[in-house]
Amino acid sequence: MSQPLVFIDGDQGTTGLQIHARLGGRRDVRLFALPAESRKDARLRAEAINSADIALLCLPDDAARDAVASIRNPAVRVIDASSAHRTHPDWVYGLAELNPGQAGRIAQARRVSNPGCYPTGAIALLRPLIAAGLVPADYPLAIHAVSGYSGGGRSVVEGYENSDAQPALRLYGLALTHKHVPEIQQHAGLLERPVFVPAYGAYRQGIVLTVALHLGRLAKGVDAARLHGCLVEAYQDARHVQVAPLQPQMAELDPQALNGTDGLRLSVHGHPDHGQVLLAAVLDNLGKGAAGAAVQNLDLMLA
Repeated sequence: MSQPLVFIDGDQGTTGLQIHARLGGRRDVRLFALPAESRKDARLRAEAINSADIALLCLPDDAARDAVASIRNPAVRVIDASSAHRTHPDWVYGLAELNPGQAGRIAQARRVSNPGCYPTGAIALLRPLIAAGLVPADYPLAIHAVSGYSGGGRSVVEGYENSDAQPALRLYGLALTHKHVPEIQQHAGLLERPVFVPAYGAYRQGIVLTVALHLGRLAKGVDAARLHGCLVEAYQDARHVQVAPLQPQMAELDPQALNGTDGLRLSVHGHPDHGQVLLAAVLDNLGKGAAGAAVQNLDLMLA
């Protein structure tokens, strides 16, 4: 059997470069990307995507939609790293740890939408707790996250790496219309739209994301230990997700702790006297938050 042909459309972007580097030395796939002078040629791009066994789209949302619309070959399978199809009912959501059957659905899918970096942490924390009834689906959630500047794409990366005048921390999304919110709401199982406050820090990559809970708003008997136990059970067989021990409590979280890996580390921090719990996730926005997840999904589809 010949090696599957994998076409990367958008291989010069932040995610595309990472995926290309990860796949470049592999012998189980044939890797293909258009040369620089052909990347904006719609005819050549359509020919390339229709000749592929699997196409990896590392494009802006509108360009990803156009790429999918150009597919005429029914055998072509797609992994879309943009946010264009993450809430689309006809696409399989590419978070393999979403539930026990998700990896199998990804393996069989024709169309897979790669998760966003922030949603990966938020959904991994919230979905098991909501599914178990420990956190109400209508809880008024606020989610805060700080990412390395590589999460902002090429223009933000160039701004930080070519100028000393960039702020140490840049809060954005203040209009409360961030495109990741519908993705978080849908795949976490939330009935209410969460408030999401993202930020970029003056470091290249790595995310720390937190969700605060008041125990008085949860069902009687729900505490940090029960929330932690639910997460431990949900991810006990997950290769890329680890749940930190509840004790001893960590004094701080380093957003860069998992850089260069495909890991996602979840933790629960509680203060029983105050009736408060903080859920936290740490991941590499270029690893499990982007290229790592895309390669994980590719491997499932090739199996």
